[in-house]
Amino acid sequence: MRSLPLDMAKLAIEAQQVIWLRTMRIAWGGAAASREVNLMFAEKVAALIAATGTLATGGSPHHVVRGYRRKVRSNVRRLSR
Repeated sequence: MRSLPLDMAKLAIEAQQVIWLRTMRIAWGGAAASREVNLMFAEKVAALIAATGTLATGGSPHHVVRGYRRKVRSNVRRLSR
């Protein structure tokens, strides 16, 4: 089992990739940029609700971080195409 600090460090690195890729997509402009901005905000709200629900029902912070990492890695794959 991985440690929470290690998963948090990996999340930070992976999140920087998403930030860079999203910045490039938004800077390019057009319909894709608009869709990305809308998706980004929708994902942030959904992530907050999911994390709150996990913690409120007794889930661990590590479980929340693992969930975030799954979504962030998915975004890296999607934005890298």
